[in-house]
Amino acid sequence: MEAEILKSIYLFEDLNDEELTKVAGIVSEEKFPKDHALFKEGDKGDKFYIIRTGSVRVSQAIGGAGEEALTILEKGEYFGEMALIDDAPRSADLIVHEDTELLVISKKDFDDLLFFDKDIAYKILWAFVRTFSSRLRETNEKIKAFLHMAGNF
Repeated sequence: MEAEILKSIYLFEDLNDEELTKVAGIVSEEKFPKDHALFKEGDKGDKFYIIRTGSVRVSQAIGGAGEEALTILEKGEYFGEMALIDDAPRSADLIVHEDTELLVISKKDFDDLLFFDKDIAYKILWAFVRTFSSRLRETNEKIKAFLHMAGNF
């Protein structure tokens, strides 16, 4: 994996060239066809993914209602980071929405990187915090809209 590819990804925007090279050393590339199930809610999480090309659909099964698509993630976005942090099972299903190429980092490699390079750890984990904050705000807005609609019945 070339470090140059990582430069354009939000998660790594604070890393310098030397740090990008270290991260590139633990990244692999995988290609998946449309409709491929990457993982299911409840699966053990041991990889983190960054979308290089294509898109994926995040969804959850709703009892009696089928699949509920939560969002579509596209080029440059990432998913699976929660499994790297808390060792909890996957919280949603991930289905490839169109032919997609992913950059993949294993939990073991990620943990080693964080242990051996605290500067990289700080920068990546801070990017995760910004992403979590943004996603939480988005979820709060959805809840407010849902409660508003529910109040109209």
